[in-house]
Amino acid sequence: MYKSIVFLVLLWAGLLTGQEKYVLVIHGGAGTILKSQLSEEKERLYHQALSQALKAGFTAIQNGEDAQQAVSKAIMVLEDSPLFNAGKGAVFTHEGKNEMDAAIMLGHSLKAGAVSGIQTVKNPINAAIAVMEHSPHVMLSGKGAEEFSRSVGLEIVDPSYFYTKERWKGLEKARQSEKKDPSASNSIKAQALHDYKFGTVGAVALDQKGHLAAGTSTGGMTNKRWNRIGDAPIIGAGTYANHMVGVSATGWGEFFIRTTAARSLAALMEYKGLDVASAASQTIEHIASLGGDGGLIALDSKGNVALPFNTAGMYRGYITESGTIYTFIYK
Repeated sequence: MYKSIVFLVLLWAGLLTGQEKYVLVIHGGAGTILKSQLSEEKERLYHQALSQALKAGFTAIQNGEDAQQAVSKAIMVLEDSPLFNAGKGAVFTHEGKNEMDAAIMLGHSLKAGAVSGIQTVKNPINAAIAVMEHSPHVMLSGKGAEEFSRSVGLEIVDPSYFYTKERWKGLEKARQSEKKDPSASNSIKAQALHDYKFGTVGAVALDQKGHLAAGTSTGGMTNKRWNRIGDAPIIGAGTYANHMVGVSATGWGEFFIRTTAARSLAALMEYKGLDVASAASQTIEHIASLGGDGGLIALDSKGNVALPFNTAGMYRGYITESGTIYTFIYK
């Protein structure tokens, strides 16, 4: 259990059945996250970072800001941390670069913005928001997305900003495996196995007006090639929000794309009348039946939340309308 001056952080596992409304839910990636792999200090740092992200988003909601602001502020905290595979902690491509993706969607208006393959924008979630707010488009990629980000005044950094020793070691390990088994270079499964967690961070918020927003940001897969793009920036796959629910996914992106996971969850609620917990569970079960791994976070307009995953762990947390924070890592 971790405590701060203002917020109480409780560690608890399972689906939520409490009566108090939840206003913000976040994740920091799902995957092979085992207690034996994390020191007590590293575990503490993860809980601390998740708590800081929840505090940032909650403060925005308390100040009357909209769900979009809460989502972006929570995600920026995670992007600025080297612990998570987004922003500062983004993994490396086969060429030794960082290619980042992000998306944002507003539930009440269905407005959305996304970027893929950017390398110099400090906070990719801000680039996605800029696409939504300052362009007629939904998605921009690569150099064009970076030029656009500069034109609207986003913070640009040298690519060296994204270097972390841990991520570079991950790339070297993947390259060594390729030398032993050249066929692994073409295998998404082989690439996925190099990541102790599938890298993505995300947030879903419910503001004081009852509006939802969802956002996702990622560095993708270690050792990815050919400008591979996962589900995170694809509206309806890794990110989605409407008037009923907001969703952010994490995991083996190809499966979330093939199943249009985030939109499918919303459709189960809208057309079959399922509650958010049932819809979320069915979505992950479908992905698992196809051979995929991962998890998601979902928050509905009534303040109910679900966080299903079929991996060993998922960095995740949520905060109630009174400011009580819960963070988890393992099943």
